[in-house]
Amino acid sequence: MSISHTLLGLLEIGPRHGYDLKRAFDEKFGQDRPLHYGQVYSTMSRLLKNGLVEVEGIESGEGPERKRYAITDAGITDVESWLSTPEKPEPYLHSTLYTKLVLALLTGRDGAALLDTQRSEHLRLMRELTRRKTAGDLADQLICDHALFHLEADLRWLETAAARLDRLAAQVRS
Repeated sequence: MSISHTLLGLLEIGPRHGYDLKRAFDEKFGQDRPLHYGQVYSTMSRLLKNGLVEVEGIESGEGPERKRYAITDAGITDVESWLSTPEKPEPYLHSTLYTKLVLALLTGRDGAALLDTQRSEHLRLMRELTRRKTAGDLADQLICDHALFHLEADLRWLETAAARLDRLAAQVRS
């Protein structure tokens, strides 16, 4: 996820302080990985330097001064470009799981046990996401669905790999 573009998009709704940006980001996108304040302010500094945001005002009060950021026309154009550019599909051709399986087979370890352990972990996470989805709002349900669909694809791969394990072991050991 592009933190810069996400913060710019939030600013397009209206000017905000860094604290408000972090809170809005965490509420909409950061349930599992909240944004750190330092990341917000370093990103805002970079966006300011690049002319994508401007400081609309500075408020004094208890503690440090609070800058209120607003998106510029260049920032709006940048968000529009980002939103209209499709994300590159991830083909997962460099899978850590595949690498672990091949290394297990190369070193005489039990590939089937590795696949079983991974299958159990996938199923555990799928149960957790299903509980979260059941209790969540629409946004959380969509996020969970996205993750669940990827995990289902991984499970299909695990089953395929298990069915071909003997052939793979013979191939990688030759």
